[in-house]
Amino acid sequence: METSLRCGGDSRALRIHAKEKIPLDSNIFLQVHGELDTRMGEPSLLAASVRQFFPDLFASAGIGVQYDKYRKLQHFARGKMSFPVTTDGMLQFTIKGQSHHDKDFKQTNFKGAAEFSLGVYNVQGEQDVRVKLGFEVFEKIPYLQIRENNWTLNADINGRWSVRFIL
Repeated sequence: METSLRCGGDSRALRIHAKEKIPLDSNIFLQVHGELDTRMGEPSLLAASVRQFFPDLFASAGIGVQYDKYRKLQHFARGKMSFPVTTDGMLQFTIKGQSHHDKDFKQTNFKGAAEFSLGVYNVQGEQDVRVKLGFEVFEKIPYLQIRENNWTLNADINGRWSVRFIL
């Protein structure tokens, strides 16, 4: 189980996030995760999804349900595909998209992004660093992510930020 502390995003409260991936097949797994808002003392997110990876295509797809802090049940679908830019695979171009639907499938929200990702492995010992520079298509917002083995920093041009520390 992966556990992390998160701060930022749409809440300035510290959140405790836990995620578990349960293999169902060699390229299919059930992912369950939840988040506890430490300020409110209650869950801010509970979700379960089935995800499938297509390693030959550098792609993945998934469907699932989530219950958020606004007490809304949502269905979602997501997909992602990466294209190596360099022969060593360190630089990749990725397109990804999500759709969220309310429980009656009457309201739909979309997210989509295109991003470049540069991975630098064994920077110091076994320390890996990945830098992503992307553009969220529906909100028309550029963003940046810097990720190390134990932490992640996200920021966008509107001043929104979040940080995650893996425990």
